[in-house]
Amino acid sequence: MNKLIDNTRRDFVVKAIVGTALLAATAFSPLVARAQNQNTNSNSDRVAVTLSDPSRPSTIKASLIAGGITVKTHEGKDVIVEARARSRDSGESDGNPKRITISSTGLSVEEENNEVRINTESHMRPIDLTITVPVHTSLFLRAVNDGDIHVTGVDGELDIDDVNGSVTLTNIAGCAVAHALNGRLLVTFTRINQKPMAFSSLNGDIDVTFPADLKANVSLRSDMGDVFSDFDVNMKTASTKPIVEDGRGNGGKYRVKMDKTVRGTINGGGPEMQFTNFNGAIYIRKAAAPRQ
Repeated sequence: MNKLIDNTRRDFVVKAIVGTALLAATAFSPLVARAQNQNTNSNSDRVAVTLSDPSRPSTIKASLIAGGITVKTHEGKDVIVEARARSRDSGESDGNPKRITISSTGLSVEEENNEVRINTESHMRPIDLTITVPVHTSLFLRAVNDGDIHVTGVDGELDIDDVNGSVTLTNIAGCAVAHALNGRLLVTFTRINQKPMAFSSLNGDIDVTFPADLKANVSLRSDMGDVFSDFDVNMKTASTKPIVEDGRGNGGKYRVKMDKTVRGTINGGGPEMQFTNFNGAIYIRKAAAPRQ
């Protein structure tokens, strides 16, 4: 998780370009033998996967170039994946040829040792994924274009990244590292564990609700937006120690840089929580506090 938090220091534009390239190169193996494929209609595919050990928590990894991802929970022990090709307007007119709908999803699912990897072979045509999982599941989700990411009711470690969509994590438990480059990031925790977390956006608000007994060390940075909190944040005195780079001995430059991040503690301090934004506000809310 500490390694994941270090990723929040990356340049946002580089992240978008590199992330797109990596997702385009992603390829997964064919469906495992345990999967049961059921075509529910002409533009969707449904796969139910039995975990290697249903008594243990599972991990889901899903990546899309175009489309959205929705994750919900159920009381069952299988992982159910539905991929649906997004319909488009027919664009038909009298005298013109009729469009032939391409509804294949190219869905592939692989399970090994309770890790389920999900991908589609469609990189330009939006495919929406709906994944139903046991409650105790960790998630690694990536989306680039034409879709949002929604997660509800999951208890585990979440690593979520959407380049051109919003991220909504509702009634989750555990910990999260979540990024929404060009969208809103909305998170509601019912319970947290004692692990570091990070939340970031470039062009959207960050809105995170924690239990009232939250204990955390917070790092805050918003270049063009304000920061709001229902919690009493004990702000630390700004560090006067600059970051110095001296390359003059090798014909380079001398550079001094002051960190723009401000730091504080909530309820005496605890795990590190980073909030980083550029063109949006940051809201740190307390559960059951009135919203304004």
